[in-house]
Amino acid sequence: MRAVVQRVRRTALSVDGVLISEIPSGLAVYLGVKAGDTERDASYIAKKIAQLRIFPDEQGKMNLSVKDAGGEILLISQFTLYGDCTHGNRPSFITAERPEKADALYMQTADMIRSYGIPVKTGVFGADMKIEQYNDGPVTIILESQA
Repeated sequence: MRAVVQRVRRTALSVDGVLISEIPSGLAVYLGVKAGDTERDASYIAKKIAQLRIFPDEQGKMNLSVKDAGGEILLISQFTLYGDCTHGNRPSFITAERPEKADALYMQTADMIRSYGIPVKTGVFGADMKIEQYNDGPVTIILESQA
């Protein structure tokens, strides 16, 4: 699994002009599922996201988790994180997991993050989503479940 984690002030996700999910502050997490990923990968990524200390403490140091900061998470499925442009300019998505399995692991990841006591909202798997995002920092971290 691959996650692009961004600290945000506000993020809103819409599909076909309808607001689906919105968070006031916290993390926008774009999650890609690789072929062969398992529940173990989901557990690893969920724990990393939940415990990632990228929010400022009272001294301004990045020392607080999203839970410590009172934030929420908007978890967004994004198979294009596994786009490979090594051979040409048109990405190949052959390493991305099949939609049925990827959707199940995406939802498991959301549930696993929730188990840490963090509010998690989701997008619509496979939909053409429009995302408004107000980055904070900016702070962007890339996480991988496998080396």
